[in-house]
Amino acid sequence: MNDPASARVQFLRPGRIRLAALPPLSLYVHLPWCLKKCPYCDFNSHERRGDDAALPEAQYLDALMADLESALPQVWGRPVISVFIGGGTPSLFSPDAIDRLVAGVRARLPLVPGCEITLEANPGTFERERFRAFAKAGVTRLSVGVQSFDDAALERIGRVHDGAQARAAVAEAAECFETWNLDLMYALPGQDPAALARDLDTALAFGPPHLSIYHLTLEPNTVFASRPPADLPDDDRASDMLDAIFAATAGQGLERYEVSAFARPGHRCRHNLNYWAFGDYLGIGAGAHGKLSFPERIVRQVRWREPAQYMAQAAAGQAVSNEHEVAPDALPFEFMLNALRLREGVPAVLFEERTGLAASAISRPLAQAASRGLMGQDPTRLVASERGFDFLNDLQQCFLPSAAA
Repeated sequence: MNDPASARVQFLRPGRIRLAALPPLSLYVHLPWCLKKCPYCDFNSHERRGDDAALPEAQYLDALMADLESALPQVWGRPVISVFIGGGTPSLFSPDAIDRLVAGVRARLPLVPGCEITLEANPGTFERERFRAFAKAGVTRLSVGVQSFDDAALERIGRVHDGAQARAAVAEAAECFETWNLDLMYALPGQDPAALARDLDTALAFGPPHLSIYHLTLEPNTVFASRPPADLPDDDRASDMLDAIFAATAGQGLERYEVSAFARPGHRCRHNLNYWAFGDYLGIGAGAHGKLSFPERIVRQVRWREPAQYMAQAAAGQAVSNEHEVAPDALPFEFMLNALRLREGVPAVLFEERTGLAASAISRPLAQAASRGLMGQDPTRLVASERGFDFLNDLQQCFLPSAAA
């Protein structure tokens, strides 16, 4: 369905599901520019052309506010529990621009008291006092994309910062924010267990309240997909690295609460928890995705991807390039794809609450998954077993429409 206006009219008609209540709502804001496109990145990010090229901050912020105002009728009166400013490299934007963005969001949406507001930042954009200025602008949580502290590893994966910049950025994040996240990658080209241990030791020495750790993957339509780097660790070595990560984080009081996320008590990411519990999120900005629930349907939206086109379309009140209603038979997979990422799973009743479907819609695939030892034994929770968490793709695929039929 490519005509958003026609789609919204259709969404007012009787639907095929019934939601007794709408789920919590988050806001995602996409700032698409980077200093350099990383060869492994498949996100909607665009290189800033030239070292001195100025970002169109004012024009882009105008577009974001126009986009948000056009979307307000779809979320009117719903409180927002979290805001995530992602990219791209949002920390390329000046603190004044981030201040204007946060103020503009607050003026248009009812944020809950203590609303979590996360900003992604890269060490390559680090300047002394910059992170402190973001905190003053209203950001409550910083996510620092370090990936590694090793100069050679950073060069091999195409990052623009070095280890010294990474350490300086993390030190300032720890000084300016009570809650912050550090991103690391493992199974990097040429990385051995000793190199990973050095990265982990450096990261954990800063005492991060939240740590996200990702296996380097070769995503389609990236430079690494067409020209894979040499000397990537094999599956066995990568598995050993993951075991080392579990041991090191547990020894520092970081609990693995999601496939790739570790946190100290009280520091889990509220925004991502809402994603994984199949909550709603309004996505604004170039290429942003969103999921919105209505009493009789669930809708997914996508904004125009190319920044200049997005700004023009948003100014005209047409920021949404595509939206569609999620078919009821697709909802079990979409729900379980998210919920099963959580180490503790979710209450079983949440499936009916968030999808508007009867529990019987997943009874057959649940039984099949249980017979393979992939689901936990607690009937009150939808949670992967130890084996299911290790083979999560196999478990999630049990809930595909073709598999559940």
